[in-house]
Amino acid sequence: MTEQLSFECETGNYHTFCPISCVSWLYQKIEDSFFLVIGTKTCGYFLQNALGVMIFAEPRYAMAELEESDISAQLNDYKELKRLCLQIKQDRNPSVIVWIGTCTTEIIKMDLEGMAPKLELDIGIPIVVARANGLDYAFTQGEDTVLAAMAQRCPTNKLNPLLSQENNNNSLVLFGSLPSTIVTQLNLELKQQGIDVAGWLPAQSYNELPVLNENVYVCGINPFLSRTATTLMRRRKCKLIAAPFPIGPDGTRAWIEKICSVLDILPQGLEEREMKIWETLEDYLKLIRGKSVFFMGDNLLEISLARFLIRCGMIVYEIGIPYMDKRFQSAELELLQKTCVQMNVPIPRIVEKPDNYYQIQRIKELQPDITITGMAHANPLEARGITTKWSVEFTFAQIHGFSNSREILELITRPLRRNNNLDTLGFSKLVK
Repeated sequence: MTEQLSFECETGNYHTFCPISCVSWLYQKIEDSFFLVIGTKTCGYFLQNALGVMIFAEPRYAMAELEESDISAQLNDYKELKRLCLQIKQDRNPSVIVWIGTCTTEIIKMDLEGMAPKLELDIGIPIVVARANGLDYAFTQGEDTVLAAMAQRCPTNKLNPLLSQENNNNSLVLFGSLPSTIVTQLNLELKQQGIDVAGWLPAQSYNELPVLNENVYVCGINPFLSRTATTLMRRRKCKLIAAPFPIGPDGTRAWIEKICSVLDILPQGLEEREMKIWETLEDYLKLIRGKSVFFMGDNLLEISLARFLIRCGMIVYEIGIPYMDKRFQSAELELLQKTCVQMNVPIPRIVEKPDNYYQIQRIKELQPDITITGMAHANPLEARGITTKWSVEFTFAQIHGFSNSREILELITRPLRRNNNLDTLGFSKLVK
């Protein structure tokens, strides 16, 4: 009898980066945008530290700092935001301004959605409002909020008449922010199967947003985009392809196969393509086969990464995850279960909203070879002799598609290789 997935839910606090950090990769992806974060000095300090760029270096984002007089409603919010947006228009002339709401705008009930349409007419630039505040479960959900808001601005006009009517207008739009090189790679992988990608959300330019309507299929590339998926289905009437995510050779193959299946296309050469990639990874696989890993939970990539590492021959003790949307991740969960059966290993426990105190007790008992954790816990764990890897690194690394599987294993094996080198030099890891 096949072992079933088991889900547990603890009541731990959220220990995560702030979701306004999504500005760091989205402003680079949408090249004609300007992001205005509306928050306190704390938000500004966070952005300066997290993004590694000083505000006065004039990147395409800025802070609208709320002072005490703003919070006590003594100033006119509309007037002040209009002044800032006119200055942005004069200095940078973006195609879109994205207002990022924060915890403070939530607490003082600042009506950003109410002000934006009027101000948009006044200044002649589209304004998209996204509430990427610290009330979310994980920092990656900041991108989810922005893309869900941007999906509302996508055009609804008829599909390109050049598309084959025989395919029942099977237009495909992919959603999720990736570097241009990865976008090109995934487009080419699908092109080899006879699938033309009609567009991406977000696009490199705001004016190139894809057409979205009831004739469009949409597919996500990251597991933290459930809000965007819901918006695309409910508000834009798109048809969601529930596929595993293109992380690792196994995930990428399953992602392409699912898209082909829905579009009634017979996939060609994927098994050979996957096997060739596995052969190129053998130098890394030798280092991690039989090693154990523990996910504390941070960025919602945990299920996909755990599935890939199990396929690589690792033992996963626990998958902690801040939030689990079982509907959006259903295909990924199925692939995880299938992978565990194929590799003849127990299905790891999946713990939603894990309590870090109890997790540390479990880590102490299990003694995993590596623990993937948020930055707040890495140093304390290292001081106790536990080898760690920052989960945030997987968010910023290029990990999608066949070709980038090496990048995941490079990150995973780096602390293990460091320990091996220390042992060789006679410096064994300090254990307290």
